Amino acid sequence: MTCRLLGLGDNTVDTYVDRALQFPGGNAVNVAVLAHRLGAETGYMGCLGSDEAGKLIAKALHQEGVDTRRCRVLAGDNARAFIGHDGNDRYFLRSQRGVRGQWGGFLPEDLAYIAGFDLVHSSIYSELDADLAALRPSVRRFSYDFSEHWTDANLAATLPHLDIAFLSFPTGSDAECRDLARRCSEAGPGLVVVTRGERGSLALAGGVFHRHGITPAQIVDTLGAGDGFIAAFLLAVLEGREVPEALTAGAAHAAAVCAYQGGFGHGTPWSAAAEIAAC
Repeated sequence: MTCRLLGLGDNTVDTYVDRALQFPGGNAVNVAVLAHRLGAETGYMGCLGSDEAGKLIAKALHQEGVDTRRCRVLAGDNARAFIGHDGNDRYFLRSQRGVRGQWGGFLPEDLAYIAGFDLVHSSIYSELDADLAALRPSVRRFSYDFSEHWTDANLAATLPHLDIAFLSFPTGSDAECRDLARRCSEAGPGLVVVTRGERGSLALAGGVFHRHGITPAQIVDTLGAGDGFIAAFLLAVLEGREVPEALTAGAAHAAAVCAYQGGFGHGTPWSAAAEIAAC
């Protein structure tokens, strides 16, 4: 049976300032698209701007076959991240939030739509933490990516509502990563995954730790690699595969995502002059 996954929350347009290119992206968007490419039936629900950036994301999602029927299109600018590069390594210059967090509550129709998916994935960038408790009864399985921006306060407020938690801790020692996973697991999620950059990943499930390295990649662009890991890992779990298999699938897909620009492609030209003229 085909797995059904919903990306709920953040979107952005990743703007490569030094390359004059822009790509649709954001953790919840990328996971929905990449999971669909891997065979899942997926949807995306979020707040899109009425500007060209919002239209870029909506068009790409439509072309990728991701359902967007419950997206909100709001007057104003879409979220956008401005990115520079040092070779193939990226660094963030600045970002604009746009309308991304202007949720305005959830209708019964929204909750019924959410309830139709096997798993809902969101992230720390989605500005939904205050809504998690209200959403939880409609979610069969809740996955959440904290990236590298977790704090003790954020973890305490969020973890009790989750089934699967992803955290990035590339600078952490083995002991620190295990301690982080253990603390998170004790707060609620039955499955905790800590990604560690070049040192691979570890997962804690049922009191047992599992570790996996990276898959060698031909790197064109690392943006979206972590989201590729999450998409493949989640599908493996939904398919009933064991955690070590899910870590292997995640690492392989992360490497595959590194082979092209953007989280999932669909790049278009961008210029600062054109953006200023559109304002």
